[in-house]
This record gives sequence, structure tokens and C-alpha cells, in this order.
Amino acid sequence: MRGQARITEGNVTDMLREVRMALLEADVALPVVRDFIARVKEKALGQEVVGSLTPGQALVGIVHRELAATMGDGVADINLAAQPPAVILMAGLQGAGKTTTTAKLAKHLIEKRKKKVLTVSGDVYRPAAIEQLKTVTAQAGAEWFPSTPDQKPVDIARAAVDYARRHFFDVLLVDTAGRLAIDEALMREIQELHAVLKPVETLFVVDAMQGQDAINTAKAFKDALPLTGIVLTKLDGDSRGGAALSVRQVTGAPIKFAGVSEKIDGLEVFDADRHAQRVLGMGDILALVEQVTAGVDMAAAQKLAAKVKSGEGFDLNDFLDQLRQMKQMGGLSSLMDKLPAAMAAKASEVDMGRAEKDIKRKEGIICSMTLKERRKPEIIKATRKRRIAAGAGVQVQEVNRLLKEFEQMQDMMKKMKGGGMMKMMKRMGGLKGMPKLPGMG
Repeated sequence: MRGQARITEGNVTDMLREVRMALLEADVALPVVRDFIARVKEKALGQEVVGSLTPGQALVGIVHRELAATMGDGVADINLAAQPPAVILMAGLQGAGKTTTTAKLAKHLIEKRKKKVLTVSGDVYRPAAIEQLKTVTAQAGAEWFPSTPDQKPVDIARAAVDYARRHFFDVLLVDTAGRLAIDEALMREIQELHAVLKPVETLFVVDAMQGQDAINTAKAFKDALPLTGIVLTKLDGDSRGGAALSVRQVTGAPIKFAGVSEKIDGLEVFDADRHAQRVLGMGDILALVEQVTAGVDMAAAQKLAAKVKSGEGFDLNDFLDQLRQMKQMGGLSSLMDKLPAAMAAKASEVDMGRAEKDIKRKEGIICSMTLKERRKPEIIKATRKRRIAAGAGVQVQEVNRLLKEFEQMQDMMKKMKGGGMMKMMKRMGGLKGMPKLPGMG
């Protein structure tokens, strides 16, 4: 797709095949993937490619924007605009993390919204569910309303609302019973609770690792309840959280929170933008594209290509320019932060701090040379090497190492002479003019 000025039917198909695979690997449901790909294709076709971006990068931008928009652009906050107590009903299957999420949400409301919070469990079936809520509520610093397994969930709810009203609580969080699968009794019970409580928020708690099946669960809950928001749990697992996309599309409700760890404060306000990158498994690739295109001097890269092609050869001044371009891009570690997970893991095996110092040292060595030495490195013999090393504050071996690396790069440039240089640069896409990094073989 490189070197083309617009996105066409032909060049978009291959890229979208990769996007489709990424979404399916992230466990997004097939009907949702099909619908999403169709929307991206419609938006992408015929779009001009701006400035120094390639069609590939432009398409990544479109996919990312559409993905974030599908999951609910920006951040959706929780609604507490009601006569106190504002009732929040927690719904979802057993094992999705409802009880823990209830306590995490209580802590969030206490700390971030300065609310007085009461929790109550309507789960009279699961052994120890009520005790579990009592324990985690205490950890969150909220108050717990007692209930017993022989009570009816509706009676528990009425008593809790009455208590919350009389004791001036701002928010009442109601944890409900779940089942291992959808059944009529569960849905009837939660509909009754909803009718009695008239909650200001009905949050659907779903496990990010549930994958393809999340779409069926979401459908059943959406048909039974007017859901106002979604809480995605277990995002700290190895799942890429494609369930978010499926559930958001099926319910039409915004994702409001994400459970990012098992700790009581492990609940974050959901950020669609960041999650879109996670689903694609692409790190902060957009920022990387911006950083590289801003940092690379395209004119200088073209000039170097023309110079090598004309047979003038690649000298130490050119090598110095390459090193300086690396620094201009914000250093290696800031580039590594934005790489996709798989590449970042590989890159992290390299000591970035050492590699950056190495670049600075090489720059110092070249700056200790005369202009003639830079243009004709072959004249640098023992006496000159000692002088250069002393000027740069390094050992003579370091000067030898730099000259050896330079020779290797020079050989590579000679091979590129027949127009191959521009091909190589095109192949490297955004990273034009970037040297092989010291320490990164």
C-alpha cells in the first residue's frame, strides 16, 4: 500500500483482512466484525492520504477512530442525578465479578465523587455471597446492609432503600444473583428488582475473557432490562477484550468502567480510545506514526538517497546525520513505549538506556574528527585514532568499533546503489533514514 496517494478498493481489501483477523483473535463476535469492516470500508474508500503518511497509516487511523467510536467515544460517566439515594443495580452472570465490582464501584464513588455509599446483596442463592459483599464493602470503606439467604430479594431491596433514605446515603449499590447461564427465573427476578428499585443506573457486568459468548449474554440482559451502562471486568488478563466491542454494539449501552486488577482500587473509568488500541494489539501506534513523521527530515533522507545513487558514497557526516535523526525522534525509549505489545516485548530485551548512551558516544567520537577525516575515514590511522579518542573522552577501541560499524553501513549503502536505497526506504515506511540501532542487531 506504500507510495500510493489514495486508498482504493484494491489496496484496502488486504489491510481489512488483517483487521478482521485481529478482531476475531480478540474474540469479537463475527456479526459485529462484519458490520464494523463494512463501515470502515465505506469511510476509507477514496480518502486522500495526507502529507507524509502512507495509505496504510491513514487506514490504521480510520480503523482506530471507528473502533473507538463503536465503543463509545471518549468517557461515559456514571449518572447520580436522582433524589438520594441514587440506586445502582448490578446485573450479570455468576463469575463475571459482580460482587467485587460492586465494592470497587463503592470505593470509586467515595473517593472520586465524595459520596456516602451503602451496599446490599440480593444474592440469596450462592453460599457466602452475602458475607463476601460484607468483606469487600469493608475494604472499600462503604457501609453494608445485612440480608439473609431466607429473605426474598425484593424484600431485601425495599428494606435497603428505606434504610438508605433514613440514614441519608447518597448511593445504594445493589448486588444481584447471577447464574452460570441465562435462565428465565434469573431474568424474572432481576426485572422485579428493577421495578421495585427504579434504579438511576442498571450496570451490566461482563467478563472481558468471555469472548464470543458475551454477545448472547448481552442480548438476553438487554431484552430483560433497560441497561444504562457496562462494566468490563478482568481486563488485566491475557484477553484483548474484544468482548467490549460485541457487548457495546449489541446493548447500545456505553462502557462506563473497566476492572483492571483484583485490588479494591482496580476499577478505571473506561477510555474507548485506549481500549481500541488494545483490541487491535497495536500499542500507541498512532502516536508512534506522528512522532516518527515529525522527527524524520524527509528532505535529508531523499538527499542521502540521491547522493548514494550518484555513487558519491556514504561518509561519516552522513552517519552523524543518521544518529542525530534518531535523537530527534525523541530517543529510543519513547519510541519503544508506543510499540505494539509483541514488538515491545522483543525490544525490551535490549537495554535502551545503554543503546541511547551509545548513540551519544558515537556522536561525540565523530564530532572529535576533522572535516577531512569525516569525508575520508580511510586516513584515520593509529595517531589520529588516539587524538580522536582523547577528544571524545573514550578508549581507542571505541573509535575502532565505530569505524567498523560505519564500514558495515557503507557496504550496505553500496549494495543499495542501483536505486535500491529508495526501495529500502519505502519498505521501511515511516522509519525512513533510520540507522540500524546500536545494540539492536
